[in-house]
Amino acid sequence: MRRTLYLKFILGYLIFGFFGFVIVATFVYNMTLDHVKKTRADSTYREAILIADTYASDLYANQTSLDTVKNQIDALALYNNSTIWIINPSGRLVLSSDKPVDVETEVVIQNFDSTVTAGSYYTEGTFFQSFDEDVLSVFAPISYNFKVQGYVVIHTSVSSMIEEANNQMVISYTMLIILFVLSLIILIVFTEIVYIPLRKITEATEQYAAGNMHYEFSVESDDEMGYLAASLNYMASEIARSEDNQKKFVANVSHDFRSPLTSIHGYLEAMLDGTIPPELHEKYLGIVLSETERLTKLTNSLLTLNNLNTKGMILEKTIFDINAVIRDSAASFEGTCRQKSIAIELVLTGDVMPVNADLGKIQQVIYNLLDNAVKFSHHNSIIKIETTEKKNKIFVSVKDSGIGIPKDDLKLIWDRFYKSDLSRGKDKKGTGLGLSITKEIIHAHGEHINVISTEGVGTEFIFSLPVVDEDEVPAL
Repeated sequence: MRRTLYLKFILGYLIFGFFGFVIVATFVYNMTLDHVKKTRADSTYREAILIADTYASDLYANQTSLDTVKNQIDALALYNNSTIWIINPSGRLVLSSDKPVDVETEVVIQNFDSTVTAGSYYTEGTFFQSFDEDVLSVFAPISYNFKVQGYVVIHTSVSSMIEEANNQMVISYTMLIILFVLSLIILIVFTEIVYIPLRKITEATEQYAAGNMHYEFSVESDDEMGYLAASLNYMASEIARSEDNQKKFVANVSHDFRSPLTSIHGYLEAMLDGTIPPELHEKYLGIVLSETERLTKLTNSLLTLNNLNTKGMILEKTIFDINAVIRDSAASFEGTCRQKSIAIELVLTGDVMPVNADLGKIQQVIYNLLDNAVKFSHHNSIIKIETTEKKNKIFVSVKDSGIGIPKDDLKLIWDRFYKSDLSRGKDKKGTGLGLSITKEIIHAHGEHINVISTEGVGTEFIFSLPVVDEDEVPAL
């Protein structure tokens, strides 16, 4: 398409010019010539009528002389570049503008027939072989005493009318050239705003089809072509990002599996070959058990994410008290908080706050957020969980006063396996998947989760859920 589309437009442009010339040279020319003949016939007919009603009728009424009429028709013939005759019904030539008055010599038009016009007022031809070339002849009857005494016939050369038509055709040819030039401008504009961007898009699709998703191109346009190019660029960047994420995913999974497996293999091998004495086996078996729990947690998280991506999130929504879920989740961290002297402060709106959501998955969300808050909080600090109701929404906030998240890392914390440099020292058993799962769960409910954090000050996660109307709340 890239090699032939433009040629098709060029060919169409040339065909347009060729047929435009053919139409102007044939149809327009014939129409122009017919118009010239009709106009000339109309004007000469009016002139013939005027002569027939004045000079000619006076001649037959013996009110003027032949010489006088001859002088008049000579002047008119010279002015109009025509030949004027006065003919008797029998065909005898009485006066002619191109011949002197000669009453002695009789000139008769052979086979003269006044009905030759066939209901019209003019005819075209040699006028009964009287001329060597075609002429347009106009008839006007001369009446006197209620009787046709003769005819005024005005002859005009057809070649002169052809010449006039050709002169008028100059305008048509000029307009054709102007249209041809304008169409060339349109072709140039089309080349700039359609063909060149389309060629860029085509080349980009070929690059993408070949697997080069990092190929970049730009189309400076605000129309559909520019939108198509931008969409194609965005699609390629998303595919490239997806491929990069996939590679990163495999690398992270390999790393997170390799570390505990290496530890397990090393400790077990050391116990078997006696490097670790029997009295220390219990200690190192506890480490091995901890590593297997880490592997189990990582595997379960991967299975959860895989189900979210392949099958979508299947929610089992029920109406439950979010305050009760928060209290139970906070109670489950009592032992961990006691070890770090961390207090959990609950500021809950109302005794009961019914929401419509998936109970198990919302429990997982609150657990993940609390787990992160406890993990990254300093000793002797406070974690605050607060609920606020606004516009039929309940906003749940989990706020700690821990190490915080660097500004550059805020957009990355939702990525799988991501751990900031500050959190790596404290998150020994974390998989980097908790926040990814949390975000997927909240988005599956049609809600949003946001984070506010300042490095060295603390972090606050806020998510929303729909509040159930009191009329719909069952007994909780």
